[in-house]
Amino acid sequence: MTVTQLEYVVAVDTYRSFVAAAEKCFVTQPTLSMQVQKLEDTLGVKIFDRSKQPVVPTEIGEDIIVQARVLLAEHQKIKEIITDRQKDLAGELKIGIIPTVAPYLLPKLISKFMAKYPQVKLMVWEQTTEQIIHQIKSGVLDCGILSTPLHEASLTETPLFYENFVAYVAKNSRLAPKKHITPDDIEMSELWLLNEGHCMRDQVLNVCQRRKSSRGFQHLEYNTGSIETLKRMVDQNDGMTILPELALSELTEKQLDKVRYFKSPEPAREISLVTQKNFVKRRMIDSLKNEILDFIPKRLRTKKKKEMIDI
Repeated sequence: MTVTQLEYVVAVDTYRSFVAAAEKCFVTQPTLSMQVQKLEDTLGVKIFDRSKQPVVPTEIGEDIIVQARVLLAEHQKIKEIITDRQKDLAGELKIGIIPTVAPYLLPKLISKFMAKYPQVKLMVWEQTTEQIIHQIKSGVLDCGILSTPLHEASLTETPLFYENFVAYVAKNSRLAPKKHITPDDIEMSELWLLNEGHCMRDQVLNVCQRRKSSRGFQHLEYNTGSIETLKRMVDQNDGMTILPELALSELTEKQLDKVRYFKSPEPAREISLVTQKNFVKRRMIDSLKNEILDFIPKRLRTKKKKEMIDI
């Protein structure tokens, strides 16, 4: 049994294809297939069911792959010990981030991080929470920036900040005259929402849980994954939406007049840095965490006077 064989097995499990796994491992498909077959012969069991497409692990194969990931993570830590002794931070850091955080956090953060750590290559994907969780578990991503708690026993969550939700209302909305609002003030028939699959949609519905039974817009069903689109829908088509607090930095003075804050305790979400429990690249991930904390306003670092909304 070799480290290379374990890497090939994990790659096949990740991409559910011998061809794709070979491409990602920079070897030919026959070479990869031969090494996986050798490992199966050594162990005396079949790790993959090749009769199915996409290829899937056998029952015992699933257990072997879980242990293979642990062994590879521990093997990677040996390289990490050497890297940690080096003066300069270097290597690749693969990050997943949800779309309701990315545009308000990443642009300034990335330029600052790259200037400070020029030998680190950041690879960033905007994806849904479900996709990021799967890819962290499978080792495709090193870490994720997600709304938590996730209730995933195999993952570690390090809270970064606590972001309030605010209402963004049209000028002719019945909420426009109010300085502060409560969840009971929200009418679902006026509310523009993100489409299903986005955790912030679930959080907004949880904020408005007493109003869930109300109907939405009667003559239009609009599906979007963009907060910016929701904001424009309010600007052009009336109604209201819910924004995360960091999004306010992108608003014009005219748009800020449409923002209404909730009465205390304000509904908020927890944003965390998420990794596997036995994660590698610890020094790079810690550096990313510190840069985020330096960027975030102090008022967002405390839970005081906030009500955390679950996903």
